[in-house]
Amino acid sequence: MFVLPLHIKERIASMPPRLRTFGEPFVVALPAGIRIRTRLRVSAVDRVVLCQVGEYLGRLAGHDLAERCRLGREDVDRACRKRTLTAASSSRWAGAITRTGDNQWQRGHRNLLDQRGRLQRAIRHLRARLTAPVGGRAGRVRGYANRAERWEKQRRLDLLTGRLARVEARIAQGRVSVVRGGRRLLHSRQHLEAAGLTEAQWRQRWQAARWFLTADGEADKRLGNETIRVHPQEGWSELKLPVPLVHLANQPHGRYRLSCPVTFSYRAEAWAAQVASGAVRYDFFYRPERDRWYLDASWTHPRRRVPTLAELAGCPRVAVDLNAGHLDCTVLDHSGNPVGQPVTIPLLLDGVSAPARDGRLRAAISQLITLAKTHGCQVIAIEDLDFADARTEGRETLGRGQRGRRFRRVVAGIPTGRFRDRLTQMCANQGLWVVAVDPAYTSRWGREHWLIPLQTKTPSTIVTVHQAAAVVIGRRSLGHRARRRPGVPLTHRRMGAGESYRPGRPRSRAGAGPDPPARRTGSPIWDARPAAATGSGLGFRWPRTVRGHPSATGSG
Repeated sequence: MFVLPLHIKERIASMPPRLRTFGEPFVVALPAGIRIRTRLRVSAVDRVVLCQVGEYLGRLAGHDLAERCRLGREDVDRACRKRTLTAASSSRWAGAITRTGDNQWQRGHRNLLDQRGRLQRAIRHLRARLTAPVGGRAGRVRGYANRAERWEKQRRLDLLTGRLARVEARIAQGRVSVVRGGRRLLHSRQHLEAAGLTEAQWRQRWQAARWFLTADGEADKRLGNETIRVHPQEGWSELKLPVPLVHLANQPHGRYRLSCPVTFSYRAEAWAAQVASGAVRYDFFYRPERDRWYLDASWTHPRRRVPTLAELAGCPRVAVDLNAGHLDCTVLDHSGNPVGQPVTIPLLLDGVSAPARDGRLRAAISQLITLAKTHGCQVIAIEDLDFADARTEGRETLGRGQRGRRFRRVVAGIPTGRFRDRLTQMCANQGLWVVAVDPAYTSRWGREHWLIPLQTKTPSTIVTVHQAAAVVIGRRSLGHRARRRPGVPLTHRRMGAGESYRPGRPRSRAGAGPDPPARRTGSPIWDARPAAATGSGLGFRWPRTVRGHPSATGSG
C-alpha cells in the first residue's frame, strides 16, 4: 500500500480551498398583494363595540386554534369546525377564524422543519470538528484550539442532539407551538422592568393582541366584503356583529356603522378600483401604547409578467451592497462599467424602535430608487443574502472569543430579509426590477480588482471596499466576470466585438493593447481557466498550486 510522505500531506492540507459553486442570478418575483392602513378616530361608543366584538371573536379563535393543534397531522375537516363556530358567530366570521387557525398551524409546522434543518447543520459541523485532533487538522477540518474548548463543544453537541430528538418527535406527532399574541410579548411578562411596562399596561397589550377583527374578502359581494364594508365615496364603515352581540347594532340586519369617516390617503385610487371590481380584506387593529385604532385594507395584485435576465441585459442598473449602518451603491451601464461616483446611503438602525427602524429603512430605499431613476436605471442588483446559516451556526463557524461575538452582533443587525421585501415592494410600485445574485466573494474580488481602479478614476473621493463590492454585484447580475477583461487598463474603456479574451481561445491582439505587467499571459496567478460547474458566468478559477491568493483566507 502506497503512503504519501509527510511533507506532501502537509502541503496538500495547506492548499487553499476550492471556490464554491455559484448560484444563478434571478429576477425577484413581484409581491403578491398590497396592504394599506388608515387611522380611525373612533368615538367612545365605537370603541366599546369594537372591543366587545374583538374580545368575543378572539375567544372563539383561541378555542379553534387549540382544536386545530390537538388534531395535529390528522386529516383535518375544516367544515366541521366551521359549522361549530357558525352557530356562535356567523358563517363568514367562522370561515375567517378557521382559515386563520389552519394558517397558524402550517406556519408553526414549517418553523419546526426549519428548526430541524438548522440543528442538523450545527450538529454536522460540530461532529466534523470534534473528530479532528486538538490543535491539529483532519484533512481540511481544523480541530479545536485546546481541550477545554473541545469539552465545551462536546457538551453543546449533546445539548443540540437532545433538542433535535425533541423536535423530530414533535414533527412526527404534528404538535406545533403557536402563541396568540406573540411569543415576545409573552416573555416580556416576566421582565416588565426591562420592557418598561407595568402589569396593567402589559395586560392591556396582551388582550388587544389576542383580539380577532379580520374579515376575508369576497369577490362576488358588494364592496368586496360582506363582513366589514367601507364605502370609498361616502366614507362610512360598518361590520357584521356576531349573533350574541346583535343588540349593539345601529343598522338593519345586525350591522354596526362607525360614527367616524374612513378615508385612505395612500393608494386610494387603487383601493377604490379594487372595491368596485374585486375582493378586499379588512383588519381592525388597536395599539394600546398609543391609544389608537387602525384599519388595514389588503388585496391581491393582478398577475404581471416577470422579464428574464436576457431581456434586462441591456438595461443599466444600480448595484447595492447592504452593510450594517449603510448602503453602498454603484451605477453600472449595460456593459458592466461603473458610471459616475459611488454613493453611500446611511442606514442607522441601532437603538431605535421598530417603527423608527422601518421608517429609516423606507427612507434609504427611497433614496436608492431616486438614484436609479436619476441615472435612467430600470434594474437594482442586490445580493441574495439572509445570513440564515450565520445566525444558526454562528457559534461554530464565525470565530471564537470577542471577535466572533462582535461579528455575530453585526450580522444580527443587518436587516437582510426586511430590506429585500421592502425593496421589492417599493420597486414594483415604481416600475423597477430587482435582480438577486450569489453573494460569494463579492467583497474579496471587489477589493482585488476594482478598489484601485475606482480610486484612480475618482481621486477626490475615498472609495471603500463595499463600493467596490457593489461593482462585482452589478457585473454578476449582468452575467459578467468579476475581473475586468485582460488588456483593458482603464475601467471606462470598452472592447469591440472579437477583442475580448475568452478562456481556451487564442487572444486577439488587435486593438487590445499590452497587458498590465502583473497580468502577463502564462503567469500561474493570472492565467484564466474555465470554472467547473460555475453558473455565474465568472469563467475562471484560481489554480490550486498557487499559495497566498485571496481565496485562501475564507469567503468574502
